[in-house]
Amino acid sequence: MHAADVMTRDVATVRAGATIEEAVRLMLEKRISGLPVVDDRGRLVGIVTESDLLHRTELGTAKERPRWLAFLLGPGKLAYEYVRANARKIEEIMTSEVVSVAPDTPLEDVVWLMDRHHVRRLPVVSAGVPIGIISRADLIRALAKLLAERTETAASDTAIQKQILAEIERQPWGRREGVVVTVNDGVVHLDGVIFDERERKALRVVAENTPGVKEVRDHLVWVEPTSGMAIEPENGWPSSQN
Repeated sequence: MHAADVMTRDVATVRAGATIEEAVRLMLEKRISGLPVVDDRGRLVGIVTESDLLHRTELGTAKERPRWLAFLLGPGKLAYEYVRANARKIEEIMTSEVVSVAPDTPLEDVVWLMDRHHVRRLPVVSAGVPIGIISRADLIRALAKLLAERTETAASDTAIQKQILAEIERQPWGRREGVVVTVNDGVVHLDGVIFDERERKALRVVAENTPGVKEVRDHLVWVEPTSGMAIEPENGWPSSQN
C-alpha cells in the first residue's frame, strides 16, 4: 500500500500570512491537530501543529527561565521562545523544514519517517502542492479495514504445518531446530525448547495468523541458558534441566 491509498484527501490548509487565531479556529472546526501551511500559490511552505501553540502568553504557559539559565541560553534562544509565545502570524511560528511524502510513497517508508522525525502526520505533496495528509489515525483506519476484510480459508493440516514452518524460517529470530509443529484437525501444537521467553509469543502469533488454524496449544519449554532451569507453560514451576 502507498500513501495515496490511506491519506485524507480533503486536506485543510492555512496561508502563511494567516493569523494564529484563524488557524486555531480552523483546527477546532475540522477537529484536527495540525495544518499544512501554504503560500499564495498553494505550495507547501511549512506546518503548524497543536504543539506549536502550547506555550502561549494568553494561556499563561509561556516558558519562563531562571536568570542563570537565561544567561546560559543567550539572547537568541530567548528571542525565539518569545516569538513562539507572542507571535500573531502563522509564518512566525510554523515549522519550515517539513517532512512530506509523495502519493506513491510505500507505507513502510511513511511509518519510518514518522518514527525517525517523531511526527504524527505527514503532508502528501505532488508538484509542491499538498493533495492530502496522512496521520497515525489514517494508518489505524487502514489497519481496521484490512483486519475486517481478512477471511479465513480452509487448509489441510499438512498445508498449515508447512506454512507455519516456512514463516518461522523467514524470520531472523526463527529457529527450526528445537521447535516442533504438529497440526491435528486445525489445532496447532507447539512443542520443543526455547531459550528466550519472548519467542513463545512470536511463535504463537505465527500460528494464529496462519489461515485454517482453529486453535494454538503451547507446550513449549523455556530453558534459561545461564541457570539450566526449565519452565513449562502448564504449571510455570522450574525444574532441573540435565
